[in-house]
Amino acid sequence: MAAPRQLVVEADGGSRGNPGPAGYGAVVIDPVSGGTLAEAAEYIGVATNNVAEYKGLIAGLKAARALFPDGDVRVRVRMDSKLVVEQMSGRWKIKHPDMKPLAAEAAGILPVSSVTYEWIPRAENKHADRLANEAMDAGKRGERWDRASSTADLDTTRAPAAPEPPAGPPGDPVAGAAKVRAAMAAARPATPQTGWGSAPDLGAPATFILLRHGETALTPEKRFSGSGGSDPELSATGRHQAACAAAAFAARGTVQDIISSPMRRCRETAAAVADRLGLEVRIEEGLRETDFGAWEGLTFAEVRERHGSDLTAWLASSDAAPTGGGESFAEVTERVTAARDRLIARHAGRTALLVTHVTPVKTLVRLALGAPPESLFRMELSPASVSTVAYYADGNPSLRGLNDTSHLR
Repeated sequence: MAAPRQLVVEADGGSRGNPGPAGYGAVVIDPVSGGTLAEAAEYIGVATNNVAEYKGLIAGLKAARALFPDGDVRVRVRMDSKLVVEQMSGRWKIKHPDMKPLAAEAAGILPVSSVTYEWIPRAENKHADRLANEAMDAGKRGERWDRASSTADLDTTRAPAAPEPPAGPPGDPVAGAAKVRAAMAAARPATPQTGWGSAPDLGAPATFILLRHGETALTPEKRFSGSGGSDPELSATGRHQAACAAAAFAARGTVQDIISSPMRRCRETAAAVADRLGLEVRIEEGLRETDFGAWEGLTFAEVRERHGSDLTAWLASSDAAPTGGGESFAEVTERVTAARDRLIARHAGRTALLVTHVTPVKTLVRLALGAPPESLFRMELSPASVSTVAYYADGNPSLRGLNDTSHLR
């Protein structure tokens, strides 16, 4: 009995505006030679990025089926859309009504058992990305543009013309398509160095994208707003900021899990992102803001006037607590550290969005850098800003960004 035919499908989709003018591209690759067997691309009008990604997947699977309509085919799908890969792999729920029929269509093209899904970085999906952009460029010119073609010799049983570095075990369906990655890997130092020359852990880290909640009515007035006060909701500005963040995360397609502080302003911000990504929000009590005691709702000047000596002590020591039974920064650090360790264990190798507050974000950044407690007063953290920390299995954290507000501009 002949072995199943192995194929690689790489697909991509894009939307200039999300939603906006959209297109997709897909390519079917022979994994032995690395040659292109078929291409498909189309301008689809105004759509979201996720719809375009799914359209690209469907086109790629249909192209693969068309090549061998009567044969036993195994397809490895490679995409840079984390959302599509995780949903089609069954690890993420499909909640958005626009995604459900597209996912069902994709699942019905080939037997489910014959298709596997793999996430790849955008840089490794250039062929499909180019086709999608060509389709969108055509749409910008007002052209109704689509492309579907078979472009390669289907006799892929012969050996490649020149030896290639092995990219996996014999029969690995992405061996040919991964030859560039294999060559790059061979060129890297055997033990790449980080930090002070220590060999790093090369496994996928637990990556925490730290999103401060959007504005409330107290934010522009710079009033103390912790976990012991009125628990305000997002203002109109805050809801707009949350929507901007949701759109940015949807475009990136990297968030796999969403965790929120129990405070209302965080839950509302997290819900905006979750609704856009089709994910659920989990609550982590350890991510709540500092309890500022009697200072809740007051400005810094008002606290200075009413509780001057306590404020001076608080600014001088992380062990000092706000007036009226609030939390010290040392106490906050203890619970944030415990929450961090729980979340690292739970989300190892994954990218999680943590929607939280000023003090928890600054604390996680401070701990990642090994900075002293007084560094908390030396960081700027805007509403709805994004900071990122990655935690590797060898215990080395890596700060990847701080106070990014580009998605709000």
